[in-house]
Amino acid sequence: MNTRFISGELTRAPFVAIICDIMVNELGAVVQELGGAQALGRALSSDRDMREAIREGFPPAVVKELMRASGLTLKELASALDLSPRSLQRRGRSGRLARYESDRLYRLARIVAIANEYLGDHERAARWLKHANRALGGLAPITAIDTELGARQVENILGRIAYGGIS
Repeated sequence: MNTRFISGELTRAPFVAIICDIMVNELGAVVQELGGAQALGRALSSDRDMREAIREGFPPAVVKELMRASGLTLKELASALDLSPRSLQRRGRSGRLARYESDRLYRLARIVAIANEYLGDHERAARWLKHANRALGGLAPITAIDTELGARQVENILGRIAYGGIS
């Protein structure tokens, strides 16, 4: 059991409830970074919905929305996703992004959402993502997230920042 502070008193709550609250909040933040229901072409209210949207491929509008939300240029976005800028531009003219492209966009949107939450605001998060970080061996976090392992390392650093660790 975990202890939570609700309405001025401490209560015991099962650990899973806290995780579920965090997961729901995280999903909403990621959907927002991706441009919401309008850009995604539908409402996403669960991880299952998101997984299906990734598998089907995001609409191309998501690329522009994530660029706007993250403060990244097309070149920076493409580099962070290990894709070519021309591929992303081409996808803008075709139907949907490929599954792997959508998955990588989701990964970036998740990191941006976490950075915004833990660092306090969009501008601060955008600066942090683009600046070299000693904990990443001098790489900028945006450079490190081109792999799943790098994305996990960036999440770990953000978690340490959020909870007062050294990063």
